[in-house]
Amino acid sequence: MTHSVWRAPALVALLLLGTTAIAAPAPAPSVRMVGTTKLENVPPIPAGVSAAVQRFQNYRAAVLQDWLADGSMLITTRFGATNQIHRVAAPGAARTQLTFFAEPVAGAETIPGTTDFVLGRDTGGDEWFQLYRAGLAGVPVQLTEAGTRNGGPVIAKDGSLVLWARAVKGSGDYALMAANPADPASRRLIYQAQGSVSTNDLSADKTQLLFERGISNRESQLFILDIASGKARQIRSQGQPARFEGAKFSHDGRSVLAITDEASNLRRLVSIDIATGALTEVASDPQWDIEGFAVSDDGRILATVINVDGASKLVVRDFVTRRALPQPALPLGVIDNLHFAPDNNRLGFSMQTPTSAGDAWSWDSTAGTLTRWTSSELGGLDPAKLASPEVIRFKSFDGETVSALVYRPKVAPGTRTPVIIDIHGGPESQTRTGWNPGAQYFASVLGATVILPNVRGSDGYGKRFLNLDNAAKREDSVKDIGALLDWVGKQPDMDAGRVAVYGQSYGGYMSLAVMTHYSNRLVGGVERYGISNFTTFLQNTEAYRRDNRRAEYGDERDPAMAKAFVTISPMNNLAKITKPMLVMQGANDPRVPQSESEQVVAGLRANGVDTWYVLYADEGHGFQKKPNNDLRREVETVFLGKLFGEELR
Repeated sequence: MTHSVWRAPALVALLLLGTTAIAAPAPAPSVRMVGTTKLENVPPIPAGVSAAVQRFQNYRAAVLQDWLADGSMLITTRFGATNQIHRVAAPGAARTQLTFFAEPVAGAETIPGTTDFVLGRDTGGDEWFQLYRAGLAGVPVQLTEAGTRNGGPVIAKDGSLVLWARAVKGSGDYALMAANPADPASRRLIYQAQGSVSTNDLSADKTQLLFERGISNRESQLFILDIASGKARQIRSQGQPARFEGAKFSHDGRSVLAITDEASNLRRLVSIDIATGALTEVASDPQWDIEGFAVSDDGRILATVINVDGASKLVVRDFVTRRALPQPALPLGVIDNLHFAPDNNRLGFSMQTPTSAGDAWSWDSTAGTLTRWTSSELGGLDPAKLASPEVIRFKSFDGETVSALVYRPKVAPGTRTPVIIDIHGGPESQTRTGWNPGAQYFASVLGATVILPNVRGSDGYGKRFLNLDNAAKREDSVKDIGALLDWVGKQPDMDAGRVAVYGQSYGGYMSLAVMTHYSNRLVGGVERYGISNFTTFLQNTEAYRRDNRRAEYGDERDPAMAKAFVTISPMNNLAKITKPMLVMQGANDPRVPQSESEQVVAGLRANGVDTWYVLYADEGHGFQKKPNNDLRREVETVFLGKLFGEELR
């Protein structure tokens, strides 16, 4: 369980302002509250902006979570402020809401043979997830201990046992827990692990648990725990350091299927013999990563998803006879959450496209029929009028090729548009050709070209590219944005004098870093919960993820790395930022704590830089509640509009 809207001239008038409108040194910040959210230096939101935001924020998506035993689907979708669990009895049937929490539900896993399920949710975005057993009616029953963080469950095929990984405050080590889902009092510790672990699969006889230890987002290890003895052993220990994903026991229980980049630049699906550790390739692509897979419970059908330049390609095959099966013809988009139905024939999945926010689908592998289970609304938007992203490529400072998605607004020929460079988080992530309401919104309402680069260190382009920004090479990815600015300057339809940088999480760090390097080429920047100082970030991020992040960014306890952090941390280069900044933060963020935003805001203001700051009291790493996300988009719109010399009314 784990894992963004248009131009409306009739409602939004644009008035040209001088570019110095928000560049003067700011006095003591003005403060006002919107609900529990604190806004500093943020002016009132014009009614036209609020109306424009709602047109693009009223969409909703349906995400497949699992199948129930009766062949119906569990999905997450939003009818109010947060995503909740719903049941869809048949294709096109009503979405029946099953959970009614004020907080969003992260996901759900069916208890086999029943209409009950185990769900996870946190409080205020703090990511200290609790697990609950719930059903088609009644009050969900909490299975886990308050004050702990609990990972996605693995459930026995007879429904009698649920297993999960648990973290506690102040420790980087996880424990593996087990319980009868019908009896929370049966909860017990079965293994104390070292480091961060997650549960993957349970053997058919319930004697062995397959779990994964995450070293970093680039390296993991697979283990099998003998539940009776409490002893664990690593499988494939003789291999090179690599990442393993989605590991599952094979149908016969003698091997493990997993996606890995071991001995390969690209990720492929492999089979690992449990007894010997021998690795055999099952599926691969010569140019792109295998990013997901599912096998029917009877072991007969294998489905894989290939990440083709940011889009998904679904391939279904007979896993026993290897005979050809019908293949689904799907639109350009992103596919995930593969689950075979209890009939072992229908493959369920979620799919989003550039013009649809996401729905649940199924593919009948025998009949070759594609069925759409949900038809989610775009909140009144016309899909035909949405922008279609274009993949572009440019050369960076060292000759490395970098790609980006470009959303162009519908403007009069000869118009030179402002530009928003939106950098993804991660850093091991990727901008995909799925639903991006922010890019669509800014292209329409601000008439801006939105460029979403996949700088070095991004996923989806092989292990070599993924590792190009590690540790002391961190700022090479910032130089990629410098090369992108050069590319923008050569485009006849883009105004190189009106370019803003934008990002969240690691993308927030990138926004700050780009501003320290290229402030003279930008009109300003937006950063949400970004890293401002790598040393303080690593010291203050939650203990359960600290070692994982050290493996990516470098260890601040190492003198050489500590010296590098002094050089590259934006906090130590704030004097180079001379243009306005908008900073946003969730007070409950366990990943990038509030202190990272507070210190950069204070530093920028001390230097006389006009800085807007928004602090959400009931959010964490990402804003999950619709009213908060609406307010976020409103503030961004007014800020960027002023940067671009436009006032929205």
